[in-house]
Amino acid sequence: MTFQGSLKELHLPDVIQLVSVSGKTGAFHLEKDSEQGVIYLAMGQIVHAETGDLAGEEAVYVLATWDDGTFRFAPGESAEVRTINKNNTNLLMEAARRLDEWRVLSKRIPSLDVIPAFKAVEGKQGQINLNTQEWMILSKIDGKRTIRQLAASVRLSSFEVAKMLYGLVAMDLVDLIPAGENGAGPGEAGSGFPGGEAPDPSVTRELKGLLDKLREVAREYIGEIGQQGINHAYNEAKRQLGEGKGTESIQEMCHELLRQSSVLQGPESQRLLAEKFREVLSSWNGDQG
Repeated sequence: MTFQGSLKELHLPDVIQLVSVSGKTGAFHLEKDSEQGVIYLAMGQIVHAETGDLAGEEAVYVLATWDDGTFRFAPGESAEVRTINKNNTNLLMEAARRLDEWRVLSKRIPSLDVIPAFKAVEGKQGQINLNTQEWMILSKIDGKRTIRQLAASVRLSSFEVAKMLYGLVAMDLVDLIPAGENGAGPGEAGSGFPGGEAPDPSVTRELKGLLDKLREVAREYIGEIGQQGINHAYNEAKRQLGEGKGTESIQEMCHELLRQSSVLQGPESQRLLAEKFREVLSSWNGDQG
């Protein structure tokens, strides 16, 4: 017999627990707007789950945060693979914990499909301390990728990325833009910088030297607090340079370092750094001419 209902009225962890105690085998099919998910039970034990690009435990945790949509339990359906070995009690306790946390996060982060973008606040000064994972997230924000896409790029769960972004939004450092409303990526790096064409092999060494010079300038203006972020942006640009992106990789590094400068030291530091970047780039353009 099919069991179905609304996730507004019944939370998913409670529904699963209700069915699992009977020892049934089957699948919960979940729908929310355009999203879909499925959780498989084998003799009452959760063995597999899928939603979007996620599978296994993380898929269960994401589905457990849905407070809208519908569920339908189809008895007898079995999973072709097993991706979950944790017992139901521990799995559902963690799912319930994340659901409680998501209720708090959703006050500032309405969806995993919004696009984080840096927010330039006039007159904002001071410094902030970020851990390695937060720097990873910071370095991937480009005003184009959604929270889900950011999470995939750093190989973290969307939930963990949302938790980190919650703090940045609360500090008024990041805006969240509905998908489809974003324009060009933020930042004003490299005015007058040469276009994004792939470099000729003969200038690769010169581009590497330019990369090094820009890194040193950033260290001078951003300071010790930004060392981790500067190195991350530099290494990413160097990797892209090796892949043939040429001057585009350096332009992207400039954008990233200017964003970091604004976040860590304020608009005035960003303005001074931008001027220094233009000076270095103009000098390089003249040498190439």
